[in-house]
Amino acid sequence: MIEVRNITKRYGNLTAIDRVTFRVDKGEVLAFLGPNGAGKTTTMRILTSFIPATEGTAQVAGFDCAEQPDEVKKRIGYLPETPPVYQELTVSEYLAFVGKLRGLSGTELTAGMDRVMERLSLGSVRQRLIANLSRGYRQRVGLAQALIHDPPVLILDEPTVGLDPKQIIEIRELIKSLAGSHSVILSTHILPEATAVCQRVVIINGGRIVAEDTPDQLSARLRRSEKISVTLKTPPSDVLERFREVPGVEHVLTTSEAHTILIECALGRDIREEVARFAVGQDWGLIEMKPVSMTLEDVFLKLTQREDGLPKTNDTSESERH
Repeated sequence: MIEVRNITKRYGNLTAIDRVTFRVDKGEVLAFLGPNGAGKTTTMRILTSFIPATEGTAQVAGFDCAEQPDEVKKRIGYLPETPPVYQELTVSEYLAFVGKLRGLSGTELTAGMDRVMERLSLGSVRQRLIANLSRGYRQRVGLAQALIHDPPVLILDEPTVGLDPKQIIEIRELIKSLAGSHSVILSTHILPEATAVCQRVVIINGGRIVAEDTPDQLSARLRRSEKISVTLKTPPSDVLERFREVPGVEHVLTTSEAHTILIECALGRDIREEVARFAVGQDWGLIEMKPVSMTLEDVFLKLTQREDGLPKTNDTSESERH
């Protein structure tokens, strides 16, 4: 649905993005992550036909973003970080205006407005001025304008900024519900959000793609060892030294939680049974034992603090060849 092949954007001597390549399949939700200045906004502007790439090609639904911008825009719903709303209009007036810009009229326009208002719970404020709405409702109106023409592709830039926890959950559930019928690129700094709603992650740093995979696979590829969190009721003062006696244990570390330690062993090895047997045999009161994996935050920080990132997976390499 979205094909980005070796796009580069230069502003004079500054290279904002450099040979960026990725794809988004039909019905997929993709997280596009990166620190400030990494090239996310430039990439989004190229995909929405706002600016052309200096080199390379970007296509949406088979249409070239530089050569066929009108066709691309018909198939994209875009929500920038600041919702593009006119505060002097009511919600109904604004959505009718946007719908007409999108080529909707008559019953098609009415049906589109009713659909997005129901989906985003805007019915109770449809006759209110946008200027009098809360930040959360303005964000919903911004999302409604992106959805009113039922586009196959959605590009969402920080869609939950300014929302309260209940609204965040509702918007996340909405984004998940769009999977399958829409291809979605979600640009966000809220990494748990990417984990909650996205099937795949692209991380950009310094204008280049440094990783592309599922959150779980990224974690597995960066992991250097297996980690186990162990919580004991009555650990002795020399518990770290004692656990080092267990075969396979390489490191034992304290944590910020009382009576909880972190045990490391070689990658691919499972020593939970040995650790549990040892703790129980010492009568330390084994309360909990669980494996510990890298979070998406851990992956993000590691990748954006190194220049080379990770080697691409076979799947990524294949997508570049298409």
